[in-house]
Amino acid sequence: MNKLLGFIDLQNGEEEKAKVLDNVVRNTSFRGANLWILACAIVVASVGLNVNSTAVIIGAMLISPLMGPIVGAGFALGTYDFALLKKSGKNLLIATVVSLFVSTLYFLISPFKDAQSELLARTSPNIYDVLIAFFGGLVGVIAITRAEKGNPIPGVAIATALMPPLCTAGYGLAMGNYAYFLGALYLYTINCFFIGIATFVIVKYLNYPLVNHVNKIKQKQIRNTISMLIILLLVPSIYFAYQMIREKKFRARVDNFIKTEFTEKGQMVVHKKVAVFPTSKIELAFLTKQFSNNEVASLQNKLAQYKLPNTRLVILQDSIIANPSSVNEIGYMLSVQKELEKRSLNQEMVFKEMAILFPEIVPVSMGNHDYYLGTDSSKQVTVLLYQNNSSLDTTNAAKLTAWLQQKLQKQHIELIRK
Repeated sequence: MNKLLGFIDLQNGEEEKAKVLDNVVRNTSFRGANLWILACAIVVASVGLNVNSTAVIIGAMLISPLMGPIVGAGFALGTYDFALLKKSGKNLLIATVVSLFVSTLYFLISPFKDAQSELLARTSPNIYDVLIAFFGGLVGVIAITRAEKGNPIPGVAIATALMPPLCTAGYGLAMGNYAYFLGALYLYTINCFFIGIATFVIVKYLNYPLVNHVNKIKQKQIRNTISMLIILLLVPSIYFAYQMIREKKFRARVDNFIKTEFTEKGQMVVHKKVAVFPTSKIELAFLTKQFSNNEVASLQNKLAQYKLPNTRLVILQDSIIANPSSVNEIGYMLSVQKELEKRSLNQEMVFKEMAILFPEIVPVSMGNHDYYLGTDSSKQVTVLLYQNNSSLDTTNAAKLTAWLQQKLQKQHIELIRK
């Protein structure tokens, strides 16, 4: 048993406590070089989030000095060093304010305003972020207290991710999106607090000497305060985790519904939009298939079979028909060259260029349609389905049509607002 305990004893290989404390106190300060390093790291992280570069974001996390005052606060709580706690809290506040200011300023002047996936990932924290912060903090503090530091510190900086949430909060302020701001700030608070709690646990376990000897009533008050804060931060994160799991299950059922009812039957879905909260809705559009009201009602009823109750099915189809009132008169038919025509249109590249030239519209889908106007006549029309707050004016519509004609070498272009 003694040998087994020796394998897991953290006191083996421990650095002198006085040296550890001295190093922790020195790293809590944000003056001079540390402040400049922080500001530069914030700019690097903001650029990484702006251009959706994971490598750049990781680099910013590695050079960030934000861990210092958080670990200092954990040591201060563990040793009842209230002077160090005050200093650490003050410096963490300075670092937070400076970071928010720099990131907000960057996103205000940046020409790229879209929220990329790396940025969006920092707006919805949950219980898993709590676990990452706590266990990452444990690793970091254990490494700090070792005589041989090893190499866990860079990994801890990456895993606990203090820098990206601050930059995301700055983006929220710059864009006036306070949902992003509050979500990112909540994630930052979770990371800071649970890294501090992990530090507190290790300091207590290793029996660091108390700076101030406080009575049992005061100790109990401190423990109660910490417990209350843990509960306050855990409850929302558990709720968000529940919502995330619920959404993932819902989307998996939607994918199964679309695969079974449409894709496997040869019907090409060109537009899919799924809303989970506050009301569940599936919005679909097809290239060739036209659904009658009875067919739509039948599909709506089938949603219950896929465990999608209280979900509304919306099928967009009327806008694809050029002239619905004349269908019976001219024997109108619609067909599409599927994958081959997708490649010939090079849709992704066209959409990227369109976003630069015509930023006011959001392209949804594009395809070639053969319109048969009788037994001997037909014409091929390239249809662009787009979203916009209002219809394009005549001038911009003409410019977009002319550009598409030149770009795609197609004579007939039709623009349809969804």
